[in-house]
Amino acid sequence: MSLRLYASPKKLALLIQPHLRLGICTACLILAPQVFAESISYAQAEESVLKDSYSTQANQALQQAAKLEAEAVKGLGLPRVDLNVRAYAFHNEVDIPLDSFKNNLEQTLAQGINDRINQENLPANIADPLKEGLNQTIHSGVSLFPDSANVILEDQVVRPTVSVLMPLYTGGLTSSAKEVASIKAQRSQLNTQQQQDLQRFELIQAYFNAQLQKQLLDSSRSNFNAMQSHYNNALKLENQGFISKGQRMQFEVAKNNAERTYQNAEASLRSSLFQLNNLLQSSQITDLSTPLFVNSAQSQSLNSLLKSYQDQSSLIRKMQMDTQLANANVKVQSAAKKPNLFAFGEYSLDEKQNWIVGVVARYNLFSGVDKNKNIQAAELQRYASELMTERTKQEIENIIYRSYSELTTAQQSHQLLQQNMKAAQENLRIQTLSFKEDMGIATQVIDAQNTLSGLKSEMALNAYKYVMSLATLLQSHGSINQFQSYVNQAQTNYIR
Repeated sequence: MSLRLYASPKKLALLIQPHLRLGICTACLILAPQVFAESISYAQAEESVLKDSYSTQANQALQQAAKLEAEAVKGLGLPRVDLNVRAYAFHNEVDIPLDSFKNNLEQTLAQGINDRINQENLPANIADPLKEGLNQTIHSGVSLFPDSANVILEDQVVRPTVSVLMPLYTGGLTSSAKEVASIKAQRSQLNTQQQQDLQRFELIQAYFNAQLQKQLLDSSRSNFNAMQSHYNNALKLENQGFISKGQRMQFEVAKNNAERTYQNAEASLRSSLFQLNNLLQSSQITDLSTPLFVNSAQSQSLNSLLKSYQDQSSLIRKMQMDTQLANANVKVQSAAKKPNLFAFGEYSLDEKQNWIVGVVARYNLFSGVDKNKNIQAAELQRYASELMTERTKQEIENIIYRSYSELTTAQQSHQLLQQNMKAAQENLRIQTLSFKEDMGIATQVIDAQNTLSGLKSEMALNAYKYVMSLATLLQSHGSINQFQSYVNQAQTNYIR
């Protein structure tokens, strides 16, 4: 005789649903490395960001542009040579009076006739009538000319010339323009360095946040598996009558909570990996080979960091250059009050070969702009830039001090967490054994398991806090490019 047990499809679905869900999640985690097999270390990620990111390419273009602008104004102060071609047509109509011309002509002719008759030594009774008759004839002839003449001048001209203009004195405007372009080129280099530092900080945050989420997922998975094991054991003990249904249900609630935490951790890891892949312009990175870490000792003291940050920080050096730019602007505004002196020359390339040379002095008496107030405004801008630099120094010093303190606290917490981890593991072993021997209760086992899982998560969170405090400290100091040396530093604890 055989006994067959039948279960409804609904009951079977309820029984296999948790195991099916766990199997699907496990299969996804197992198959994911086969689909996306790319692994990357922090050093490789940093190299990729600094080389291929959009921000890097944009800053390289801006730096090259500033360099070209500085090179473009190096020739200021040299003579300016222009080739000019003037093509023009003109029409000019002029009325010319002829009265004086007619009088001069009449007098000249009469004087000439009189002198000629006098040379002939004629008797007076003959010479005088002759002179009078000829003078009358000349007067009548000259009177035939009009009193004025209308003259029209028309022409079309193409005149090529070469002109030269050379500044002899500009009041310092030329040298100030060169200085401004040079400072801007140097400042652009600092902009690039500062942008690279910001990219390093962003990458550290994204990379080690993904590592943190991975550790939290491992911790929640381990906790879920442990709770599942405790629940299975509780089922057996309930069936054997060693524990009550209420005690078994406590394990079931703890298992469900652990599963919910595990699912949330999976979602957080996917989100952090997406952010990292997006930053690296990739879509296949799932394995990170550089773990979270905590250095056992500091390589630099707080005092040395506070003393050296001004020479290291690209932000402070850029603000100091802003003060230099403001000072150059004072020179530019002062130059506007001074006279300008230019030498010029022009040579005609046509057949006439006309030329002209000279010197021009120019001093503005009135333009509607108060130059003295412009100078005062420029001086106030320089003063404000100096004050803002000092204020920024105060803020950086506060960040360095706070980050260093948080760094030290994280190191101390890591040592205590390591001690607590050993104690939590031993406590879990004792509570599990006591429960099996009916000397303990379910909540003690659950609390011990949650405590151990919480310590694993807390250790990862503390390591992430250490990494971000270190990154903030190095970023404020201006030496975040040395971050990789801390990853490989001796006496370093890794969270794997």
